[in-house]
Amino acid sequence: MTELWFWLITALMVLVSVGLFVVPIYLGKDQDEAASRDELNKAFFRDRMDELEEETEEGLVDNQSELALELQQSLLDDIPEGDKAKTQNKVSMLMLLPGVLILVGLSYSLYFLEGNQQQVVAWQETAERLPELSRRLMSDSEEPMTDQEMADLTLSLRTKLSQTPDDAMGWLLLGRIGLANRDIQTAEGAMGKAYRLMPNDNDVKLGYAQSLMLSGDETNVETARNLLRQVIKKDHGNLQALSLLAFEAFERNAYDEAIAAWSTMKQLLPENDPRISMLDRSIARAQAQVGAGNGQTVSVTISLDDAVGIPDEGVLIVSVHSADGAPMPVAAKRIPLSSFPLDVELTDADSMIPERLMSSLPNVLVKARIDRDGNVMTKEGDWFGESEPFALGGSSQIVINQKN
Repeated sequence: MTELWFWLITALMVLVSVGLFVVPIYLGKDQDEAASRDELNKAFFRDRMDELEEETEEGLVDNQSELALELQQSLLDDIPEGDKAKTQNKVSMLMLLPGVLILVGLSYSLYFLEGNQQQVVAWQETAERLPELSRRLMSDSEEPMTDQEMADLTLSLRTKLSQTPDDAMGWLLLGRIGLANRDIQTAEGAMGKAYRLMPNDNDVKLGYAQSLMLSGDETNVETARNLLRQVIKKDHGNLQALSLLAFEAFERNAYDEAIAAWSTMKQLLPENDPRISMLDRSIARAQAQVGAGNGQTVSVTISLDDAVGIPDEGVLIVSVHSADGAPMPVAAKRIPLSSFPLDVELTDADSMIPERLMSSLPNVLVKARIDRDGNVMTKEGDWFGESEPFALGGSSQIVINQKN
C-alpha cells in the first residue's frame, strides 16, 4: 500500500507539472494576443488623431472630419471576429504532445537514475519484517541472528519508532540491540528516550544505567549508580542491578562494596547454581586487590626501540609469566598508550585466575606488547619485548624491539 501511494502521489505531481506547462500555452495565447492587438490599435488611433489636429492647425489639412471618419472605419475593419480569432490563435494539442511526453519521460527517468528506488524498496521491505525479526530475536530455539539480520532489525525498529515516538518498549528494545552490538551512542540515546517515557520502570532503569556505565563519563556513571540503587531499593533481590553495582564498584576501586554486592548475590542464588563459582572467583579477585601491597609485586620499566613508533590507537598489554616462559600469563594489565619509558607495577589483583595468584611464583618473566587493535587474540604486526627471568618482588627492564 505504501508503494502504491508513492506512485499515485508522483503521478499527481507530474500531472500538475503538465498542467502548468500546457494551460498557459493553450489558453493564455489568445487572450494575450487579442488584448495586445486592441491596445495597439487604440494607441495608433490616438496618435493619428493628434497628428490630424496638428496638421489642421498648420493648414495642411482641410478635411479633418473625413480623414477621422476613414481612420475610425479602418480601426473597425481591423477588429477580427471573436470566434474566428480564437480559432486561428489556439495552439493545437498535437503540437503540445511532444513537450508533455518529454516532461513526463524526463521526470521519471531522472528519478530512476538518481532517486535510489532500489534502496527505498529494500528499506520498505525491511521495515515490514519487524514482527518476524523481533520473533527471531526473542526465540531460543533458532540459530543466533546474523549481523545482517541485526542491522535489518535495527533499521525496521528505527522506522517504526519514527512513526510512534512514544513507544517506550520500542526504545528499550533498540537500546538493548545497541548494547548487544556495542553501539554505545545508539544504546544511550534509545535508553534515555525510554527512561524519559517510563521513568519508574525497573527494566528501563537497568538498561539506561548499563548504557551510561559503558559511556565512561564520570557524570554518567554517577547517574547510573543512583539508578541502580533506586532499583535495589524497590526490588532487593534484583540480581542484574546487584551485578552492575558490583562491577561499577570494582572498576572505581571500591572493593569492599563490590565484595558486599557479590556476597548478597550468592545468598539469593540456589546452592547448586553454576553462577556461584563465578561469584566466588570475583570475590577472591576483589579480596586479592584489597590485600595487595604486601610486597608481592612485579615492577618493570618499559622503553621503546628507536624503530618503534606509537600508533594513534591501541593499548599496551603487560603480562607476567612463569620463569620458564609459558605462553599463558599468570597476571596481566592493559594500559593506555602514552609516553615512554613507562614504569608499570603488577600485583595479585592483576592475576588471571584467583586460584593461581601471581605471588605463588618464586620467579617471573614479564612481556610487554603494543596491541594496535585492542584485541589480545590478534598479534600480527604488533611490537613486543620481554624481560629476563627475575625474582618475585624485584624489578626489571623491557625494551620493545621485536615485531610479530
